Parts: sequence; structure tokens; C-alpha cells
Amino acid sequence: MQAVNRDGPDPIDVAVGARIRIRRRWLGLSQTQLANALGITFQQVQKYERGANHGSASMFVKIAAKLEPTVAALVGEDGSAPVEAIIYAQLATPGATELLAAFANISDGDARRALLTLSQALSAPGAGRASAAA
Repeated sequence: MQAVNRDGPDPIDVAVGARIRIRRRWLGLSQTQLANALGITFQQVQKYERGANHGSASMFVKIAAKLEPTVAALVGEDGSAPVEAIIYAQLATPGATELLAAFANISDGDARRALLTLSQALSAPGAGRASAAA
């Protein structure tokens, strides 16, 4: 029998939570709105999204009904191509899904390239730090 890891949330719970967070944000729902629809507190939604709470089958069915994927999609068992954990982690970053949606709505290719160049420059090591000499 395998020992239970007490060093943090189970990676499966974290991955499921990331899928819930991404889908909730994509639909433009707040944690409070989702919580109210599920009959739980927004703190419980936060814990599900962080992977700190284990979800029950009935809760996953309720979440899937509100967020509109299948339960299998929420738990990563829908048969679609596997998505790397790093992508879920990046999309779970506050503002990431909103930025992606805004980027996708930019019809001008030059404007999209300019935004990409700007975001890459801002994310470069040392970018955005105030100069000590300034």
C-alpha cells in the first residue's frame, strides 16, 4: 500500500482545480457566482481551484453542469490530446485567460505581433525593474 503524500495537494486535484479555474474564468464567472450556483462558499471554490479540497463525484457533476464541460473533461479523462501541466498553470495565472481572449479578438496581424513583442519584452529577465541609478 502506498503512503499518502502529506506535503501538499495531490497533483491530480491541482490539475482538476486548474481546469475548473480556467473554464470559470473563460465563462466570465467569479468564484462567488460559481459558489452560489453550487450552493457552497466562494472559499470552497478557492480550495477546489487550488486543489486543497478533494472533490466528490456529486460536486464534479454540479460543477460540470454549471461550467458546461463534461465531468470527464474536468478530470482530464475525455480522450482529448493531453495538455501539459505548465499550460494549465499559465492559464490559471490571474488575467491570462482575459489576455488570451483579448489577443484573439485583435484582427490586425501587425497589432497582434506588436502585442506579442511587447509582452515578451516585459517578461524578459530584469524587465520592468527600476534602475538603481534612476
